[in-house]
Amino acid sequence: MKNIQITGWCSRFIEEQVQEGDLCIDATAGNGSDTLLLSRLCGSTGHVLAFDIQRDALDHTKEKLLKESPFQNCKCILDSHSNMEAYASPDTVSCIVFNFGYLPGGDHTISTRIKTSIPALSSSLKLLKKGGLLSLCIYSGGDTGFEEHDAVLSWLKSLDPHCYLVIKSEFYNRPNHPPVPVLVIRLK
Repeated sequence: MKNIQITGWCSRFIEEQVQEGDLCIDATAGNGSDTLLLSRLCGSTGHVLAFDIQRDALDHTKEKLLKESPFQNCKCILDSHSNMEAYASPDTVSCIVFNFGYLPGGDHTISTRIKTSIPALSSSLKLLKKGGLLSLCIYSGGDTGFEEHDAVLSWLKSLDPHCYLVIKSEFYNRPNHPPVPVLVIRLK
């Protein structure tokens, strides 16, 4: 088995979730890998909304989509993920992907923060349809510290277990605060 990174681990579950025609959201477009995956999975009849606060990230995402996606089904949005409710209706989204932290290869002082991430997560629950999936990659340590990591995990623990299934995993034997993959499934 090849070495599995956090994004690859989460991608396996995203691939099980997303179907042709679905509406999906990449809440943190970054370098566009998740946006591309969602685009391919939801196909020509689906749609992807990709959010980022950095124009460079969205430009890179658009370039990747032009080169690698067979579909023109993505809208790149220069806005905070905390505003995603303005772009999608409640109970319509199949999958929402978050990668918390900073843009790989980018300015480490620009990163996701509690003040927008927690509202974005709350919004995502309203947008998910029954059976919908949130895929979270939670990074910490070094530049971004543990503040957001701890706040997101605390928020997840508070979710109603009758409405949401939260599955938290960990890279148990990795040093230096490895990222935490989490899946949230809306039950009703």
